[in-house]
Amino acid sequence: MAEQWVLPRIGTTEEPLRICTFISGSGSGMEALLNYQIQNNTIHQTILVISDRPEAEGLQKAKSLGCKSITVPLPDVEDKSQRRRLHENAINKILIENEVELIVLSGYMRILTSDFVKPWAGRILNIHPSLLPDFPGAHAHRDVISAGVKKSGCTVHFVDSGMDTGPIIAQKEVEVLADDNESSLGERIKIEEHKLYPKVIDQLAAGEIESP
Repeated sequence: MAEQWVLPRIGTTEEPLRICTFISGSGSGMEALLNYQIQNNTIHQTILVISDRPEAEGLQKAKSLGCKSITVPLPDVEDKSQRRRLHENAINKILIENEVELIVLSGYMRILTSDFVKPWAGRILNIHPSLLPDFPGAHAHRDVISAGVKKSGCTVHFVDSGMDTGPIIAQKEVEVLADDNESSLGERIKIEEHKLYPKVIDQLAAGEIESP
C-alpha cells in the first residue's frame, strides 16, 4: 500500500510545531536548526533529539542548547528484522510520549522501515547531500566526484518507504570545483543545507507546502 500523506498542523508562536530530530553523528544540521529556532520567532520548536549511537557528538550539542536528547540503542537481538522492529517500536513510543508532530532526519544513518514510515508519511523530512534523484545513498559526494559532474547540492524531501526516493520539496545547487574532494565539496554543501532545511521547515509549519 502506498503512503497516505498527512501533513502536520500549522504551528503558531504560542503553540509551535513539536519537532524531534534524529541524528547519528556530529549533529551539525541539528545544531544549526536549534540555533535558528533560538534566534528567530519560529512557529516550530525542536523538543527532542534522538540518536541511535550513544557516542554521537550531537547529543551533547543538543543538551548544551537546552534541548532534551536521548539515545535509543539497537536492542541486543540476533535477528536483524526483529532488532529493527524493536528499535523502531521503542522510538515510536518515545515520540508519542513526547507528543512529537514532525520528525526531522539530520544525518541519521539508519534506513527506516515502511512499517515505521507509513504512519508518519508527510511528517518525516530528510535532507540529502546531492540533487536527487541523482546520487542517492550514503556516499553522495564520492559518487558526484567520480561521475565528473559540474553541479551538486542538497535536497529536502518527504521520506517514503524507499531510500532517498520521497517527494522533493526544495533543492539548492552547489558548483563542483575542479580540485574538489569529498571533504571540500561536503563542507560547501553543508553550508547550504544549514540554510535550506530551516526555511523548508518554516514553510511546512506555516502550511505553505502542499501534500504530495
